[in-house]
Amino acid sequence: MRILRKLSSTSLLVALLVAAPQSGGAPPPAAPQALPQLVDVRAVHRAGFDRVIFQFDSGIPSGADVRYVRRLRGDGSGLPIRIAGRAILQVGLHDTRTDTASPAPARRAFALPNVMTAVRSGLFEGWTTYGIGLARRTPVEVIRQPGRSRVVIAVDADFPTVDRQVFFLDEDRFAANQEPFFVARTRPVPLGSPATGVMDRLFAGPLDRERSRGLRLVRSGATGFADLAVSGGIARVRLLGRCSSGGSTVTIAGEIAPTLRQFDTVDWVKVLDRSGATADPTGPTDSIPDCLNP
Repeated sequence: MRILRKLSSTSLLVALLVAAPQSGGAPPPAAPQALPQLVDVRAVHRAGFDRVIFQFDSGIPSGADVRYVRRLRGDGSGLPIRIAGRAILQVGLHDTRTDTASPAPARRAFALPNVMTAVRSGLFEGWTTYGIGLARRTPVEVIRQPGRSRVVIAVDADFPTVDRQVFFLDEDRFAANQEPFFVARTRPVPLGSPATGVMDRLFAGPLDRERSRGLRLVRSGATGFADLAVSGGIARVRLLGRCSSGGSTVTIAGEIAPTLRQFDTVDWVKVLDRSGATADPTGPTDSIPDCLNP
C-alpha cells in the first residue's frame, strides 16, 4: 500500500509539473508561415530584355532553378508538354504552395521580341514549374524581389526583329458564316528567320486580349511543326503530333496557308502530315494531307 501511495504521489507530481506554466522559459514555437502561392505570370519588354514576372500572393519562393531544356515535361508525370519556340527555358520555383489550384494562367502567349509563351508544367510537391518558349536561346538573369512578392526572369532580347502577320480563327465570323474566317494579328519575329518565326508564333496561340475577342488557334491535333522549307515558290511544312480535321472544314491548314503566303517567295503552301504525306506534294497548288479532309 505504501508503494502504491508513493507511485500515486509521484504521478501527481509529474502531472502538476507538466501542467504548470513555465515561467522564464523559451516561448512556444511559432506556427509555420504559409508558403507563397503563384497568382499571375506576365511579361514586358524593357531596355533590350523581355522580363517574365512570376507574381506571388505573399513573399517569394526560397529558390529558383532556371535552365534550358530540350523538351518541357510535366512534373510527376514526365510526359512532354506542348510549347512553342526555338528554345525552352524551364523555371522551377520551390517551396511554394501546390496543394490547391493556382489562379495563375496555365498557358499564356506574349507578343515580345524573344518571349512568346509561358506554359505551366507542374504544381507538384512544393514546386511550381513553367516553361518559357523563346525565339532564341540567350543569356538569362534571375531577379528576386521579396518586397514586391515576385521573381523576375530577365531574358536578353537585344536582336533585330520585323513585324509579320499570324492568322487565327475568328469564332464570331465563323459562327456568322462571314468570310474570311481567319484574321491576321501582328507579331515580332527574328529578322533572319521570319518564316520560322511566324510559325512559332502561330503555335504559341492568341494573346489574352485576342482570345477575349473570339480568336482561337485551331491545331487539328498538331503539337508543332518541323522541316519548314521554301523552294521554287512552294513552302512545305510537316505537322508534328496528331492530325485530324474532326470532321470540320476549318483546320490548321487555314491558318498556315495565309501565314506563310504573306512572303513574296511563297506562292503555294504544302501542309504535310507527320509521315511527310500530302495530297499533291509538287504541283502548283496548295495541298493538305488526307487527315485534314472533313
